[in-house]
Amino acid sequence: MDLNNLNSNLLDVLKELGNIGSGNAATALSTMINKRINMRVPQVKILDFKDISEILGDGETPVVGIYFKMSDDIEGNIMFVLSIDSAINLTNMLFGRNDSKNELDDMDMSALSEVGNILSASYVNSLSTLTGLKLKISIPSICVDMAAAILSVPAVQFGQIGENVIFIETQFEEGDKLIKGDLFLIPEVDSFEKILSSLGVIL
Repeated sequence: MDLNNLNSNLLDVLKELGNIGSGNAATALSTMINKRINMRVPQVKILDFKDISEILGDGETPVVGIYFKMSDDIEGNIMFVLSIDSAINLTNMLFGRNDSKNELDDMDMSALSEVGNILSASYVNSLSTLTGLKLKISIPSICVDMAAAILSVPAVQFGQIGENVIFIETQFEEGDKLIKGDLFLIPEVDSFEKILSSLGVIL
């Protein structure tokens, strides 16, 4: 599939997906910690799976990966990835801490799983609204590993992965704190085509 030649209106739909999803996620996170959270979506686009490694950068860099399985009308995986620094900044924001810790404990990992769950559910629900398709996600699975190893987890845990990825770059802001994360929706091949068809894209 030539991603460069997909209908131009797909870009508008993807931006809408990002805007609706981030708005819902910001509201849920704000309620969770009783603080105002702003979320921005700098870019939403469709990638080849092999291009994810370019976004994650150095394969030897440790990152936090949070994984979900998508099911119902759409089959596939979701992967939310944070740098260690962003993960620590996010947990500090969630717990109202100002310390300069350099590692994540069990409570931090649990909080990150919940944030990943909120984010993924927000974007999946937005995708469901835009396509009319039913989607649900599994409970989260989280790990800290090298970026290169993180990429292999969806295939190992959930079986065959798709060739195309919906990439949503996400930024959280709370006061002067800024956290960046990368969300990847990885539908299986048939499901990806079903999504495009439901969005009115002619293949």
